[in-house]
Amino acid sequence: MTRINWIFAGLLISPALGAAPLTFETYLSAVESSSLELQAQQESIGSAKAGIGIAGLRPDPEFTLGAARETVRALPHRPVTWTPAISMAIETGGKRAARLKAAHSNVVLAEETVAGFRNALYATAATAFTEACRTRDVLLRKEQTMAALSKVVAANDVRLKSGDVGGIELLQSRVERDQFQAELELARSEAQSAMLNLSPPLGRQFGSLFPQAQLACDFAAYAGGDATALVPQALNARSDVRIARATLDNLRDGAALVRANRAVDPTVTLGLSAARGYRDGIDGNGDAVDGAPRSRALSISLAIPIPLSRRDKGDVVQAEAGVTQAMLALRQAELTAETQVRTAQLQWRSAQERLARYRDGVLQDAQKVVDGMRLSYFSGNASLLEWLAAQRSADDAWQGYLQARADAAIASTQLQLAIGQRPAL
Repeated sequence: MTRINWIFAGLLISPALGAAPLTFETYLSAVESSSLELQAQQESIGSAKAGIGIAGLRPDPEFTLGAARETVRALPHRPVTWTPAISMAIETGGKRAARLKAAHSNVVLAEETVAGFRNALYATAATAFTEACRTRDVLLRKEQTMAALSKVVAANDVRLKSGDVGGIELLQSRVERDQFQAELELARSEAQSAMLNLSPPLGRQFGSLFPQAQLACDFAAYAGGDATALVPQALNARSDVRIARATLDNLRDGAALVRANRAVDPTVTLGLSAARGYRDGIDGNGDAVDGAPRSRALSISLAIPIPLSRRDKGDVVQAEAGVTQAMLALRQAELTAETQVRTAQLQWRSAQERLARYRDGVLQDAQKVVDGMRLSYFSGNASLLEWLAAQRSADDAWQGYLQARADAAIASTQLQLAIGQRPAL
């Protein structure tokens, strides 16, 4: 294994040796199952499904009971007439069917909205995982550079005693090492912060779910594809387009429900009048009153509202305006999807080309320069400043490579999300 490959392999090894590698797929699956925000969003689906049962309810019947007492003071008591009745509104215009259809489309909209939130969570998780890998590898590279600077300081201390270098050169190498120590501490802080940022998408502390986790940062190359084939796929699978389409369907069903609710609902009442009979008697004035036999009377009535308020069609106009807005929003979502797919593909290609340029040439050349300059310095053929300049150039090349690798991973994720795929790194 060449030196450049050995260093590259070393950058992929976490300090938690012996721990099983944590792949992005495993992390993403944990995010799906553990995210508190996603669980909260999923409650809306259960709420929408409960609306189906509510939409299927029919009007409740109404029971009324009346009582009337005669003024006649007959013996042994005054008779009471009871009038029980039961009434019920009869829905017309297909209201119940329209409510059920709107409730079902509302469930679809809730499901698509949750899927859209899940895709946004995917993007957040991919960014956090990629940044954790980048900052970790930056830290490891700086630790290697710090070790190299420490070796130079130790070698200069020995060479000073033998008279090969002067005290100024030893002091300069110490200054460089001590200054770099501050950069190393900053890189360590950034790496720790990036690891902490893996926790919010999980809804719990990352360390409690993956103790001693070793991130697997050997990202696989995404195949991509031609925009001509990717755009139709995006229009069928992207969450924002599906949400816009589900919103349009839901508003159309809502408009149909508004029109159905304009139909008047007659009320049918079935009643019974029961009067107890009474014997002949005398009223309060002392006059004789003839008795009456017991009676039963069954009645049925139909009440039909006069729809004068239906002359105003403001509710229909509002519902149809909402449908028109949803249609325009769907067209805008489709246009945005096509634009984002083409943009994401261009960014992905650019990131891949930049990464290949670093991987195939810049890294190897920079490492050869710093290795050769180190040997020249220890053999007395190069100055400390020349070696430090070569070391900084190599470090900058590695920083650029790690950033290019992270950019390529993010571009790959964005392209996959742009066409409605579950991201994979």
